Amino acid sequence: MRLGVQVSISGKIYEAIERAKLLGCDTIQIFSRNPQQWRHVRLNKEDVRKFREFQKEAKIWPLFIHIPYLVNLASPLNRLYKGSIKAYIEDIKEANLLGAEYLVTHMGSHKKKGEDLGIKKITEALNIILEKTKNTSVTILLENTAGSGSWLGYKFQHQKKIIDSIVIKEHIGLCLDTCHAYVAGYDIATEEGLDNILDEIDNLVGLEKLKLIHLNDAKDRLASHRDRHEHIGKGKIGLEGFRRIINHPKLRNLPFILETPKKEDTDDIINLETVRSLYGLSIQ
Repeated sequence: MRLGVQVSISGKIYEAIERAKLLGCDTIQIFSRNPQQWRHVRLNKEDVRKFREFQKEAKIWPLFIHIPYLVNLASPLNRLYKGSIKAYIEDIKEANLLGAEYLVTHMGSHKKKGEDLGIKKITEALNIILEKTKNTSVTILLENTAGSGSWLGYKFQHQKKIIDSIVIKEHIGLCLDTCHAYVAGYDIATEEGLDNILDEIDNLVGLEKLKLIHLNDAKDRLASHRDRHEHIGKGKIGLEGFRRIINHPKLRNLPFILETPKKEDTDDIINLETVRSLYGLSIQ
């Protein structure tokens, strides 16, 4: 089992590795820059060198980088759309310098202009991005969403339509967020519901495209479309639901990243320990 958390890059980016080591992480997810701002400076070469050196020594892999929140590849606003493509290309190149295998992305918001237009725009954007970064080793992972507002990705028909139209398919994959799936209407708290979502992903896209599980409980009810994460076992999916998820034969060998609430310094430790205590327990 490769288990980790979203780790802060406060201070120097390589300090994230030390934080991950203290938590006992096998894998991590980071932002390579402030997720609420456009890029102001580039990573220092020495910081990048140290990051890769520390990561290798700590045997923490794979490395996932989450795209900043401001990027919107489905935007109907031309300035934001073009700026998002430019920023995305820079982020992939930076992720490649850091040695990241994957870049996780939300699929964007069409801002009430219609799902078909949003899917068309993100597909065109991704084809531009993938062509301009085809010499990197970074794979883009499309993350499912809760389905609030105008966000794309709350059903896997969206991912299918996008991937079907991607030219460089070897550099595109999926990230499954458990909280998002549940509040979007997939009852993964039950054995039948979990099997159903995996069958849907396999039939539409192929389970081989699934590279990462974001492991988060849900504060809100099934199909509420409210994206509020909860501590593992404290929400609507519950301990039994997570026991089935992390031990499912189609998922158990994938990396798991926690994005659970962090109000106290011990929150990550408690959630990691909870997941580890469930791993290896029978799902029969």
